[in-house]
Amino acid sequence: MTSTISSADEASVTSMKLSGVELEVIRRGAGRPILFLHPEIGIASNLPVLDYLAEHGQLIAPSHPGFMRSSLPRHFSNIDDLAYFYLDLLETLDLRDVVVVGSSLGAWVAAEMGIKSCERISHFVLISPVGIKIGGPLDSSVVDVFVTDSEDFKGLAFADPSKAPPEATRVSDEEAEVIARNREATALYGWLPYMYDPKLRARLYRIKARTLIVKGDQDGLISDAYVAQFVESIPGAQFTVVADAGHFPHLEQPEQLVKRILAFIENRTS
Repeated sequence: MTSTISSADEASVTSMKLSGVELEVIRRGAGRPILFLHPEIGIASNLPVLDYLAEHGQLIAPSHPGFMRSSLPRHFSNIDDLAYFYLDLLETLDLRDVVVVGSSLGAWVAAEMGIKSCERISHFVLISPVGIKIGGPLDSSVVDVFVTDSEDFKGLAFADPSKAPPEATRVSDEEAEVIARNREATALYGWLPYMYDPKLRARLYRIKARTLIVKGDQDGLISDAYVAQFVESIPGAQFTVVADAGHFPHLEQPEQLVKRILAFIENRTS
């Protein structure tokens, strides 16, 4: 494994080679490792939530293979590939007592890690998790973002639509390329079936690490009933709601979210 400073504009963004993947990684802080797994919309190095988390541990926030500027191996095709990849990352870096924080698609990856091995993981924080199916075969558990108008998406995903990331038509060509890569990678990992693993729900009982499920009170992409199934399926899972937030509380209410995470990790009332 090699690690060098990339061409990104901050020294905390590095490039790491692991299992043939050129992985873009944001690294800040010191102490207890915190692995942050981003949602389908990607991640920016200047997000306040990353700074808040880095104040309380060693933050490691990779861009998933195929997202942002991380390379995509030809054999990667589903969430399982990401889960095993990140378990390998923890082993390669010899990280233990890790707090894994995942948002949306990143929470799905975290859950898939948890049913495979919790050996190096002490806590999971699943924010707006996707990855399971509820209802009948024709029922939609998660709003299909690929057929949803961009303005409708903002209204469903954000309590304050003005906090949504800019669209590809309103950014530089380089930034638009990153947005396109994120969308393409989301389709690769989560298209068929759409945003769930048929076997995950029945295997969530295997998660042995302490788990917190987080939902924004104005999340229009997933329902309360959907999130309740995650809570009921993971032994001892706790649940909390972030006020004035949609599907991405880490963008809309980062300080409130991190306070909830710290209270959970420290086993105290928030």
